[in-house]
Amino acid sequence: MKYKSVFDIIGPVMVGPSSSHTAGAVRIGLVARKLFGRKPTWARISFYGSFAETYRGHGTDVAIVAGLLGFDTFDERLPNALEIAREEAVDVSFSAEEAIPHHPNTARLRIGDDEGELELVGISIGGGKIEIVELNGFALKLSGHHPALLIMHNDRYGTIGAVASVLAKQKINIGHMEVSRKEKGKEALMAIEVDQPLTDDLIGELEQLPNIIQVAKLVD
Repeated sequence: MKYKSVFDIIGPVMVGPSSSHTAGAVRIGLVARKLFGRKPTWARISFYGSFAETYRGHGTDVAIVAGLLGFDTFDERLPNALEIAREEAVDVSFSAEEAIPHHPNTARLRIGDDEGELELVGISIGGGKIEIVELNGFALKLSGHHPALLIMHNDRYGTIGAVASVLAKQKINIGHMEVSRKEKGKEALMAIEVDQPLTDDLIGELEQLPNIIQVAKLVD
């Protein structure tokens, strides 16, 4: 489908024809881009449920690629995201999967470049709101609407308390927190949404804690 104007896909208030299929999809792509930290050179995007059935007609493919390029829902370049991706040598492919997801509007994104890759599963829950429910094989629940910390760490006692203590010392309030692990005593992932901005000094302090492998921030 070709879009002549940003309002063909966004509309005057929200992305159309469905905020779940377009505005939400932009935000899923944008969260993946922010977590990856740079523009990927390739993306493999799989759609499930309703997304799989209607992604072309509703512009979900355009929307997710726009997010990966760093465009927000109000960006006037959004309708041309697929063309821009080609011009910028971003290799993008789509697939419609038959597996039945837990939520009808589900997308799995694998993105990467020569330096690394990232895999993320996001769902669009309506009204342009999303949840990230899996990151590199770890289950989590991340809204993408608040500043967030993603902390990869060794599964050892005291690690979660140490992180919480650093946040408390800097007067940062935790709004939502989840911890996921694949196996006891191995690597685990903390996902922490907070109410205050996240500074580079905070990230540096967290990185110095015992058992911390990697710290990434997602800025609202």
